[in-house]
Amino acid sequence: MHQNSSTMEQAAVAPATAAEPDATPVSVENTTPDGTTATGKRKSDETDQPETSGRGKRRRGAGGKKLRPGERYIPPPQKRNPGVSFGQEHFSETSYYFEGGLRKVQPYYFDFKTYCKGRWIGKSLLEVFKSEFRAESIEYYEKAAKEGRIRLNDTPVEDLSVVLRNNDLMKNTVHRHEPPVVGRPLEVLVDDGEVLVVDKPASIPVHPCGRFRHNTVIFILGKERGISELHTVHRLDRLTSGVLLFARTLETSKKLDQLVRDRQLVKEYVCRVEGEFPQDELVCEQPILVVSFKIGLCRVDPKGKECRTVFQRLDFNGKTSVVRCLPLTGRTHQIRVHLQYLGFPILNDPIYGSSAWGPNRGKGGLVGRSDNELLQALIEEHRTQESLHLLDIPDDGIEKEAEHTRASEKTDKSTSEPEAAEETQMNAQPLTKCASGSETNNIVGGCSDRDTNDSTKSNGGEAKVTESAQDTQQRDHLCSECKLVRPDPTEKELIMYLHALRYKGPDFDYSTRLPDWAKEDWVEDD
Repeated sequence: MHQNSSTMEQAAVAPATAAEPDATPVSVENTTPDGTTATGKRKSDETDQPETSGRGKRRRGAGGKKLRPGERYIPPPQKRNPGVSFGQEHFSETSYYFEGGLRKVQPYYFDFKTYCKGRWIGKSLLEVFKSEFRAESIEYYEKAAKEGRIRLNDTPVEDLSVVLRNNDLMKNTVHRHEPPVVGRPLEVLVDDGEVLVVDKPASIPVHPCGRFRHNTVIFILGKERGISELHTVHRLDRLTSGVLLFARTLETSKKLDQLVRDRQLVKEYVCRVEGEFPQDELVCEQPILVVSFKIGLCRVDPKGKECRTVFQRLDFNGKTSVVRCLPLTGRTHQIRVHLQYLGFPILNDPIYGSSAWGPNRGKGGLVGRSDNELLQALIEEHRTQESLHLLDIPDDGIEKEAEHTRASEKTDKSTSEPEAAEETQMNAQPLTKCASGSETNNIVGGCSDRDTNDSTKSNGGEAKVTESAQDTQQRDHLCSECKLVRPDPTEKELIMYLHALRYKGPDFDYSTRLPDWAKEDWVEDD
């Protein structure tokens, strides 16, 4: 089962001494600025201390070796502690405010952390920033270093020419901005001590990922209801609304997980699609292949995984149809891909309703483009419409994602999920891109105004709400995002007409009300 201390949002990787050095994630989410875990227990009081002998206090390197003149001391890597969930110290990093029907997050400082990747060993920090973290200019990194925002093994780095070594722990303080989400409250449907069931609004991710941290279901529940230590049973796409289950205990989590594995969990969705969907029940069994793990781009392909979805039309208003969907397997974007294949994409699907798929828009699996050409066309379409945020790709990740797709096509490794997932983590979290979803906990050095505005903090698990962002918003003189004025997203950009209506098991049945857009009298706004 996935824990809610997910490392999706982190680009931390295991030290190169571990097996699979470039593919094993390290959970740094659970470490507070003073080195304690979310439960208050220190992971290792000795880990960050140099070893000493009985005769003296000469610092030794990793493994007890004496340091040579000029050699840097590198502490042993911290032990992973995946069982610790998000806690109050995470929830109190910043606060919400509501404006124009949207839930917004006060900008805040945050530490991104990652161990030195194998391919970085022997390279300088400057070289790594130039080659892999191009979200900001070298001048920015140099200024950030001078202000103590870039640290190596908890020591501020002023000279970016320092050469990286195995087990180096890099930290960088960023000023983080999160995108707004719909302001509708999270409705708790069931909370009986074993399961927590909520009606998730569209636009809100389940877990911290990409650019989102506080504007996620996990953080909203923690900040506004004091609920934490939840176990994920399933997930919903950010733009999808509806029934979302969490287990309250490990025992319940294992039970529900087994139901999912045994396919005893019945899932019922409802959506609104383009055109007149056939009246008779329709079953699609086309296999689905992941093209891009970064944006979850998939398509029907014989090399994909087996899938099966049952569709039944509920209503047709002359232009669009409301369709009941029963996914019998659980592949990424399964309902959306199968509907596209059938020629009835979801009405406002930003990916599978796009013209980037060609004149047939992917109907019948006809694309006529390579995976890389498809990805480039999709990105260019949204770039032209100034809606790249709908693809959840950070600005600096666009070019890298295209490069990764090209490499996958050349080496025919498009089905290698672990490698692709590792690349997604690293590329999606540039060290100093404010709006990218970089990981941080506190500001160190130059910017010391993090604690100067107490009105931006949560208190006792309840979110502090301010009416206006202009009076309380923290601004950072190095942050490029602070200098921008972004228009608020429209409702169409925040809501996709796909809703998880019902989840049923052998001894439970959870459901929500039908969304307005699925009702017979619904009329689309012009």
